[in-house]
Amino acid sequence: MSGERPILIVDDDSALREMLAEQLGVAGEFVAVEAGSAAEAEASIAARGARFDAMILDVGLPDGDGRDLCAKLRRNGLKLPIIILTGSDDEMDVVRGLEAGANDYVAKPFRLAELFARLRAQLRMFENSEDAVFSIGPYTFRPSAKLLQEPQRNRRIRLTEKEAAILKFLYRAGTQPVARQVLLNEVWGYNAAVTTHTLETHIYRLRQKIEPDPTNARLLLTEGGGYRLDPEGVRAAA
Repeated sequence: MSGERPILIVDDDSALREMLAEQLGVAGEFVAVEAGSAAEAEASIAARGARFDAMILDVGLPDGDGRDLCAKLRRNGLKLPIIILTGSDDEMDVVRGLEAGANDYVAKPFRLAELFARLRAQLRMFENSEDAVFSIGPYTFRPSAKLLQEPQRNRRIRLTEKEAAILKFLYRAGTQPVARQVLLNEVWGYNAAVTTHTLETHIYRLRQKIEPDPTNARLLLTEGGGYRLDPEGVRAAA
């Protein structure tokens, strides 16, 4: 995982896809994968190792209706946020899209800032839902269950509430270091009784659970007066 969040853009308008992909990548917050049809979208989702945090899906596709694709993906268990784009804002059109399982519905022409604000809002809601699942190195992370799973070793790691909150916040930061005080404030709130020693103790215990060699951390690194995740570090050491 890099610090960029993968977004699947499904639209048969190549110029619009390229513009959205370019604008999503400007701030380094997102990285886009493009698909020009329902078939391409399904192939992208099914590809080995593929992971998407959200999907932007057009209604008019050359091989079907985007709402039908949305409904099919939901039936197949896909939980990620889906924002549907359409040339119509008719009420019944919107209702049909939402009933197909879309999280939001944006009519064309749209303002980029509004679309991206809606995308971020849906991602925030999903992260706090029971369905949220993230990949961190060799682990599958389910924040709501406070659980890490390591499929290759058939291992489950139970986390405390604070450990799960630390991992979740570091995941959101990508590979950027998060200062100790920022992490303290986010996880414990502005509690004067909690010091950086408390955070360091939790980081130590977390490393005991997730690092192959806790004395030589490769996944949860100390850097820049704080901490960051380096999911590729564990794979490189394997």
